[in-house]
Amino acid sequence: MDLVEVLPNRLHMLRFPIGQAYLWQDGEALTLVDAGNVESAAEIEGAIRSLGLLPERLERIVLTHCHRDHVGAAGELAARWGARVLAHRLDAPVIRGERPVPEPVLLDWEIPLYAHGLTVPEAPPTRVDRELEDGDPLDFGDGAYVVHAPGHTDGSIGIHLPEHGVLFTGDCIAAVGPLMLGVFNVDRGRAVESFRRLAELAPSVACFGHGDPLTVDTAPALAKAAAETPA
Repeated sequence: MDLVEVLPNRLHMLRFPIGQAYLWQDGEALTLVDAGNVESAAEIEGAIRSLGLLPERLERIVLTHCHRDHVGAAGELAARWGARVLAHRLDAPVIRGERPVPEPVLLDWEIPLYAHGLTVPEAPPTRVDRELEDGDPLDFGDGAYVVHAPGHTDGSIGIHLPEHGVLFTGDCIAAVGPLMLGVFNVDRGRAVESFRRLAELAPSVACFGHGDPLTVDTAPALAKAAAETPA
């Protein structure tokens, strides 16, 4: 795992072989956005400690959607350190293991990539302490809130921190190579609509589920990519 500073003393990316998570700091209070795969808990704890922070100050884990590379370590971290797990109402039953993970509608070029993604170990059933809706406030980042961004999954969300100009996009948007619509969508048309909605927030920092964060000319780059993405 790589630990990458995005904003000094505020935001770090935790990059795994497939996927990534983000650690947000409000002083010593910590929020994790996504949680890597099921084998990532020890690495995440180590990263927190390496920053001089305490994993017992992890207050919440916000899951952008139900896929295994985002949910995997959430249950173990929450059980060990008392963090609450938050996810959208529509993905919560999948995360809890009550419903199967939805199958994406794959484009031909996505098929080998999807097979590679399935090499990530399955996530265990994980409790969800709070089910989220569009517009719900989140008690971190000086006023974060939920942006429902369906299409990748029905319950995919973005998380917007307007006071800091930060947007977590989950897998709705990717930056692996060119800025683009995320892959493996259950509904491409809705995913494109969500891409455009997120781009309209005009953040100065965009943090993706896959690919490096965008910190320079972010808003115009998102707007251009969204406008050029066909439904």
